[in-house]
Amino acid sequence: RSLLRNLIWLVGLGALVVGLLLAVPGLRDVGHKVSNMTFSWLLAGVVLEILSCAGYILAFLQVFDRAPVRLGARVALTELAFNSAVSLGGVGSVAVGAWLLVERGGDPKTVAERSGVLFLLTTAINVLTLIAAGFLLWIGVLPGNRNPWLSLFPAAFCIFAILVVLAIPRYSERLAARRPPGKLRTLLEETAITIRLTEQVLFRWDWRIIGAIAYLWCDIAVLGVCFVAGGGPVPPIAVLVLAYQIGYLSNVIPVPGGIGVLDGSLVGMFALYGGTAASLATAATVVYHAISLWVPALWGTIAFLILQRSRHRPITLRPPRAERRALKRRRKQAAGGD
Repeated sequence: RSLLRNLIWLVGLGALVVGLLLAVPGLRDVGHKVSNMTFSWLLAGVVLEILSCAGYILAFLQVFDRAPVRLGARVALTELAFNSAVSLGGVGSVAVGAWLLVERGGDPKTVAERSGVLFLLTTAINVLTLIAAGFLLWIGVLPGNRNPWLSLFPAAFCIFAILVVLAIPRYSERLAARRPPGKLRTLLEETAITIRLTEQVLFRWDWRIIGAIAYLWCDIAVLGVCFVAGGGPVPPIAVLVLAYQIGYLSNVIPVPGGIGVLDGSLVGMFALYGGTAASLATAATVVYHAISLWVPALWGTIAFLILQRSRHRPITLRPPRAERRALKRRRKQAAGGD
């Protein structure tokens, strides 16, 4: 019901945005650019957004390694739909996914741990990307505004945040050891476990990490493609990444779809970094937001409706990955022997 209600809100707000673009004199130039965007580039943007969604599915299956592939894909898509419809910085969507898994017999403790890992994994990819873009911009490797407050400071702040998070397990375990059994001690222990599991997933090589990377990078590419579709130059890559990353901080504000809030934040960041025409930035941002909102919302809603038909069907876990690999090797050897 919440998903449906917010989708209806999105339709209404989207219609309001279109009306403003057509009616407000100062926005008519933006409306003109939007209406004259190159269709083939917009189609490329839709394809990139689909690849971004596919990346999230792969990231989900990497973290929930034993989940059935079809079930995992549908839960991941449902999370994306809720993330599109209810902007809470991704926390709400992960909670929805956890509820769907527990409802089907998943162990609440394991599901909670893995849901936390998934959230931290995608956040870590965001933070590491911002650090790279900020430092490369500041030292002049990448073109753009080299103002330290717009390049070095965001990168340094993210490094500080990573160091704080990496230090949390050590201190939370010490605090937990001093506490009597109870909710607080359990919370401290689970926090340490979740962060350590995230470190393993992030720093131990597994080709499926491409999923978490594609989830972010393909979405950023959609924004870049929208600039091309609007007939203007794409902002320098570092500016594009930093404006995207910092602008998305507004997504924690609980506005359906982030309509108006996210758009304003992104346009404001492009204005802050400079070098991009305001009308082009606004047009590209509005169209990007439409693609990044509706592709996962529609695909995820279909997945959610399919999941509702099997809501009381228990999960049959796949064997651990090591067993799956061993089984595949035995099958190859058997086929070779034949």
